[in-house]
Amino acid sequence: MKKNVLIIGAGGVAQVVAHKCAQNNDILGDLHIASRTKSKCDDIIASVHEKGAMKVDGPFQAHAVDATDSDAVAELIRKTGAEIVINVGTAFVNMHVLDGCIATGAAYIDTAIHEEPDKICETPPWYANYEWKKRDLCAEKGVTAILGAGFDPGVVNAFARFAIDEYMDEVKSIDIVDINAGSHGKYFATNFDPEINFREFTGVVYYWEDGQWKETTMFASGRDWDLPVVGSQRAYQSGHDEVHSLATNYPEADVRFWMGFGDHYINVFTVLKNIGLLSEQPVTTAEGQEVVPLKVVKACLPDPASLAPNYTGKTCIGDLVKGVKDGEEVEVFVYNVADHKEAYEEVGSQGISYTAGVPPVAAAILIAEGDWDAKTMKNVEELDPKPFFTVLDRIGLPTRVLEGGLGGTDKAWNA
Repeated sequence: MKKNVLIIGAGGVAQVVAHKCAQNNDILGDLHIASRTKSKCDDIIASVHEKGAMKVDGPFQAHAVDATDSDAVAELIRKTGAEIVINVGTAFVNMHVLDGCIATGAAYIDTAIHEEPDKICETPPWYANYEWKKRDLCAEKGVTAILGAGFDPGVVNAFARFAIDEYMDEVKSIDIVDINAGSHGKYFATNFDPEINFREFTGVVYYWEDGQWKETTMFASGRDWDLPVVGSQRAYQSGHDEVHSLATNYPEADVRFWMGFGDHYINVFTVLKNIGLLSEQPVTTAEGQEVVPLKVVKACLPDPASLAPNYTGKTCIGDLVKGVKDGEEVEVFVYNVADHKEAYEEVGSQGISYTAGVPPVAAAILIAEGDWDAKTMKNVEELDPKPFFTVLDRIGLPTRVLEGGLGGTDKAWNA
């Protein structure tokens, strides 16, 4: 049954979501996209039509909305008749959009955890600080809310559940590895919103080990990973959203997140941080003007969407999961490889946006078809991963498995 979709946001990930919704509008029905600046939505719709992405004839309309105003979001949901809302706006609007969905009964999907502008790395588990407080209300009202349905968080959560369900009696550890082996040709840039990007790395790095939360600092713990396609890559232990839900749902497992960084990124980041330019707290200039240093840095860096035309190389993101099966130790690496150039040619965005934008559309399809229409709040690992992988295979992000872990036998997940 077709379910009309409203996309919140108009950045690089929203562009991917728009194209993929258009490619599947025989399932998703009438399409709408909204952000604070309507012209950005108009541009995305124009790119959809330029690529001939609409699978069947149907409307795709642009709207202006202040997504920090839950009443305005609810009004737009009612106006458009949207039954599914894909929220790919800034993480600062999550709870407001969720409230709009709860008020109207529309299904809610996001790709990252909610954040407050003046707070970084709150007490873990992070989802408990905001989203999970609405879980009982979603269940009471029968509202489907799928949290963190991007790639990481999102697909990697499904990777973990699949590995545990298919290969293990008992899970011991989940290590999520995110490597971008691509090149954008700029002196320095971030692959998504610089403000959100830097906030991930300026606070405490929380991870789950030995049944408790532990802390380290960014770039303090690194190791080399020999991965499919991209080869040997250096990655550092980082704080990340999915650690917080996976640690809750698999408390017996150590859960860690690793992200790849080059020396140049680390050097620039360190200088910016050490002189206070990555602070989210306002400062006053000599002229008496109040500014937030992090927002100034964001304004000076390239728009992540501008990186797409010249981006080359590939990403590799996966889970190394270890456990026990029939009394024997086992490990498996479940992963995906995406190509920046191919992503740009298909939807006009680079590979990081592509990997983040395809999964929430897969989730929307699964809600429309009933497989994931949970009528309550769920993190991705709480849902059956196989329908998810099936749709992802079809719409651009195939899942593969190395049985035996890194260096093991490579196969499609369903081979």
